Amino acid sequence: MSSSRLLPWAGSEGKPCFLVGDGTGYLSRVADTIETVQLGMAADLLDHATDMLADRKTTAAQLHFLASRMVEALRDVCRIAESRGARLLPPAYEGLDDIDVSDDVESPVPED
Repeated sequence: MSSSRLLPWAGSEGKPCFLVGDGTGYLSRVADTIETVQLGMAADLLDHATDMLADRKTTAAQLHFLASRMVEALRDVCRIAESRGARLLPPAYEGLDDIDVSDDVESPVPED
């Protein structure tokens, strides 16, 4: 089955890049590796931000640089989340309208 995948990098002019395929090819593996690196860098940056914010000697310029890098990391993480979310199978909701859950729900207010 062939599907479209949002890649973890932008194309020219910041436009999104997509890969059409079954998710097993070379470019899919490269994208997986880049996503792993991007998520690791975001985690490292979060740790660094925690340390910098605890240090009262951190300058405004350092905080500005930190915020700029965090914007980049958050953009990468959002792109990864969008890509992975789009590749999830849709949930199977068929038949849920026929289920009576009224007996399973407890009243939040105790009855007297």
